[in-house]
Amino acid sequence: MLTGYFFSVTFKQIKSGVGVCSKHFTGDCFRWHEDSQKRGLVPGSVPQLFPWNKVAYVKIPLVNIVSRRPEDMPAPLADHDYVKFPVSVAEQLEAAQREIAKLTEENYELLASRFCLQRFQDDANLLTFYTGFQDYVTLKCVYLSLEPTAERLQRWSQAQTVTGQEMSRAALQAENLSLIDQFFLFLCRVREGASEESLAERFHVSPSTVSRVVTTWANYLFFMLGSLPVWLHRSAVSEMMPQCFKDTYPRTRVILDCTEVHMERASSKKVNPENYSNYNGSTTLKGLMGVSPSGEITFVSSLYEGSISAEEITKRSGILSLLEEGDEVMADNSFLISDLLSAINVSLVSPPFLNQRRKSIKQEASTTQSNAKLKAHIERALYRIKQYQIFDGVLPRSLLGSVNQLWYVCAMLTHFQGSLS
Repeated sequence: MLTGYFFSVTFKQIKSGVGVCSKHFTGDCFRWHEDSQKRGLVPGSVPQLFPWNKVAYVKIPLVNIVSRRPEDMPAPLADHDYVKFPVSVAEQLEAAQREIAKLTEENYELLASRFCLQRFQDDANLLTFYTGFQDYVTLKCVYLSLEPTAERLQRWSQAQTVTGQEMSRAALQAENLSLIDQFFLFLCRVREGASEESLAERFHVSPSTVSRVVTTWANYLFFMLGSLPVWLHRSAVSEMMPQCFKDTYPRTRVILDCTEVHMERASSKKVNPENYSNYNGSTTLKGLMGVSPSGEITFVSSLYEGSISAEEITKRSGILSLLEEGDEVMADNSFLISDLLSAINVSLVSPPFLNQRRKSIKQEASTTQSNAKLKAHIERALYRIKQYQIFDGVLPRSLLGSVNQLWYVCAMLTHFQGSLS
């Protein structure tokens, strides 16, 4: 053992498991081993560097040492506040009820600012004014019966083309109108007679959208309602016949009346003079309508040129094939169809009050008391289709291709107006 003033070193036998610090060896004591990719001592090397040799050890600088500094970190948020007193179920329920009341009020305010069917569902008078339906329940039932195929109709209409070109995406979406509001728009157009511009303003859509919606629904409802059998069997007519008819004309099967429809005149100079009318320079069309004694519209013809006679429209409409031997047809004196009816053993009756509709008020006042109820009943029945005010004015040329469908659909919609009594 070597001893000194500052140290003592004891040499022991160095075995294979003993390690010696590399600082005690000079550089030529090391060699690189390729197989292990490590540095090792040359065999026989002896440590030569010690403190008593006054060797200055080289301090190897430390790299990638990051000094630690205190950082401000947000405290984790607790998922529960265990200190806060829990809210009771009653308080939670009260808060929920307040929120529901607030949302309900906001919903009512939103509906009040929109012109849509839901806005008028609780106002029977306005609903009848705009649609002709007596209540919301009846209207909704009719719509629901049409809805499954109406959705298919919407997809069909979106696939159509205009002048051979594909419709724009904005046009196909009907400007975000729901199907039921499209139905409501159609009813407003035919019942109230509102213009396309007025409806465009109300529903916040373009006039072209209004025209497209009206045309689409007219064709669709014509297809759906046209398949319904409306001509009543003689036994059904007798069973539903009101007493005023039973007392006066018990064999009446149908009451005939003609109605004129005015269309905007085509821009072409080749206008059929038979169709031309002095009513705002429009083209006139004429249709035949049949009403049962109980007030239901049971027959609707196509529209013909305005100059057609009552006799000719009766022959061309096809109503003669529906009448049976022994029936009685009621019409005014303008229907010169006695010969046509006699050929099929059907009689024609023309009560005086029907002819007085075309005469002065003084002559109308001469109606006998016995026929007063009958006269009022018939006038209410014939007036039903005239309540669809789209026919009061001149229809635009854009509806020329759908005017027959509109005429028929409006006649069929009268069946949802309830009883005349």
